[in-house]
Amino acid sequence: MGVRTGVDLLSGGLSHPWLTDTRIGLMTNPTGITADFVSTVEVCAGLADAKLTALYACEHGLNGELQAGVRFGDTLHPKLGIPVFSLYGLHKKPTPAMLAEVDTVLFDIQDVGVRYYTYASTLFHMMQACAETGKRLLVLDRPNPLGGDVVEGGLLSAGYESLVGAWRVPVRTGLTVGELALLVNSEMDVPCELDVFAMEGWQRSMEFIDCQLPWMLPSPNMPTLDSVRVYAGTCLFEGTNVSEGRGTTRPFEWIGAPWVDGEQLAERFRDHQLEGVHVHPVYMSPTFSKYAGELCGGVRIFVTDSSVFRAVDTGLVLLHELASLYPEQFCWLEPPQPGSRYFIDLLTGGREVRDVIHDREELVRLIKAWNVQAEEWKERRKPFLLYP
Repeated sequence: MGVRTGVDLLSGGLSHPWLTDTRIGLMTNPTGITADFVSTVEVCAGLADAKLTALYACEHGLNGELQAGVRFGDTLHPKLGIPVFSLYGLHKKPTPAMLAEVDTVLFDIQDVGVRYYTYASTLFHMMQACAETGKRLLVLDRPNPLGGDVVEGGLLSAGYESLVGAWRVPVRTGLTVGELALLVNSEMDVPCELDVFAMEGWQRSMEFIDCQLPWMLPSPNMPTLDSVRVYAGTCLFEGTNVSEGRGTTRPFEWIGAPWVDGEQLAERFRDHQLEGVHVHPVYMSPTFSKYAGELCGGVRIFVTDSSVFRAVDTGLVLLHELASLYPEQFCWLEPPQPGSRYFIDLLTGGREVRDVIHDREELVRLIKAWNVQAEEWKERRKPFLLYP
């Protein structure tokens, strides 16, 4: 038998004291499904002792149909007639009015275990709102699709908090979303009343393909586990004028631009001798986003051994080589307004990457420093591990 997620256990009849004679709200998206494809919305609406009174939608919408960065407003659920409150529009954090008709909030979204992914940040905002309004929060836990052993990247620096990094955690956390919520809640000035509906059968060495669960893409440009494996590295290109693959059939697995020579970039990358990865010259024409309709040179990243592959190192090396090969063309995306942060700084959690990207020796020092921070994080997270 495969892994049983929090909602699988809830659907199977396992209850929780917070779900008896109470009003519940649910933060979810299409990844909120049982192993036999019943939506968490349907499961919660059918609970005998609880009444579902509100839904909360993160980036990409309740139905997962919206592209990255598309804002949306509140709506009514067409079948249930209850409000669907947007947490990716006018408000990133729920207002007291959004929680007025709720006693317990449930969270069931498949996270990818990477700091940039906005769902965990929105969960942290919900935790803060629940603490302020006296509501309870129950996380229906799901696997970290990359497993729970490997940690990557440096910690977010103070002053660089945003929706692509809302807490001082590494790029790749090695935690389930339930474990991460427990850790962050313990460090909040005012914690909320939080519990985790833990899974059965999951172990830290398991990738998603080992879980015997259906993979529902958590966002439009995260279609496969291959996308998830490289995302911690290639999402960094969102902060540059290089395409991160949006608008192609290989989002985040391919990066490129019209002025990139894929063969040359692949050759330079091989000089770094990174383990578990091969980059191959591939030419694509994105259908939307950066360079829509233009022929772009670039490379596709193949993970040849996921046990030793390090996505963050791979992304940093590719950034270094592009900045070195194309100093006249490559650039960081400018801040949207004077005084605001570069997006690459928000992604990397500081300005160090932008400062050292042209200097190979300094970049190597930064990577080593980040690896030290990742090891320190493993100690910090130990009290919150729920699974062997």
